[in-house]
Amino acid sequence: MAAKLRLHTRFRNSAGQRVRIVLNLKGLDYEYIAIPSLTDAAYRAINPQGLMPTLEIDGRLVTQSMAIMELLEEIYPAPSIYPEDPVLGAQARAFGLVIAADLHPVVVGRVRRYLADEMGATEPRSDAWYHHWMDQGFATLEAQLTRRTASFRYCFSDEPGVAEACLVPQLANARRDGCDLSDYPTLVAIDGACRELEPFIRAAPEAQPDFPG
Repeated sequence: MAAKLRLHTRFRNSAGQRVRIVLNLKGLDYEYIAIPSLTDAAYRAINPQGLMPTLEIDGRLVTQSMAIMELLEEIYPAPSIYPEDPVLGAQARAFGLVIAADLHPVVVGRVRRYLADEMGATEPRSDAWYHHWMDQGFATLEAQLTRRTASFRYCFSDEPGVAEACLVPQLANARRDGCDLSDYPTLVAIDGACRELEPFIRAAPEAQPDFPG
């Protein structure tokens, strides 16, 4: 019997979008539970950290997008979100972690609000912080793809997986905040190819039931 999956998230939550992409790539049915904000008291009872998303699987709760995606891979191994070659698989995982562990945590709204409210950062300085770390992360990712020893349709495979699930939402954030992406042609090309695929289209913020309007 298939597990009952419920994803607690919000339309504009890039970590949640990563998980939605993987759920779609694996063809899994799930219930979308819209959370109004990170300060929502009911959601804090589910996830004390208050961050999104949380996956509920048969009533058990798992937080952190990378842990959720790893769990989905273990329970539903086909189709895989990792290349068959173990080294390429590790490279895809490392690519995703550059975004999920290094880049995304320092540019999210709560960090920028702290810079402004507690550290006295002006809007231009907050923007400079955001663009600096975005550029650092994207430059690393572009370099990782440039040094590949084989050619693939996507990052490390001819099928999209965990690397692309992390990349597409982060590039969407960058575009929304006016980042110049001209130095990252490989990332932009892969992103464009992914955004034409149904699993990515259905995972996009504007396709979610709580999207405004």
